[in-house]
Amino acid sequence: MATLRKITGTAIGAAAAIGALGFAAPAAQAATTPCEPQAKACVQLSTGQAWLNGAGPVPVAPGLPSYPTRKGIFHVQYKDIDHYSRQYNGPMPYSVFFTNTGVAFHEGSLTRKSHGCVHLSRTDAVTFYNSLHPGDEVQVVA
Repeated sequence: MATLRKITGTAIGAAAAIGALGFAAPAAQAATTPCEPQAKACVQLSTGQAWLNGAGPVPVAPGLPSYPTRKGIFHVQYKDIDHYSRQYNGPMPYSVFFTNTGVAFHEGSLTRKSHGCVHLSRTDAVTFYNSLHPGDEVQVVA
């Protein structure tokens, strides 16, 4: 990941880094992102997809109907690479918390919905973890 950090200093470097990790270049996907341009991360619940810096989409598993992922505009609160949920008794690797109620992007099953969090594949969870920072805007839309 040191290479990713070195080349993200410019817009071209960031696009190359994202493309190298399986995301499409931002310019190629910006028109299909359902969120506002200022969103660093975007989740579309109806399609089970997410975008990062306009690149994507990647598959996600959001919350169960009984524990829905809330729609709205949020900001990254904090990150925890090795988070463990005492409430749900399970690991949440590469957690990026974006609400004050404990909702996060994190590595998890793409075939099982969560208790409100947004599950990502391991590769995508690492990319979101490395790319998002406290204060960055996250939008969750229908």
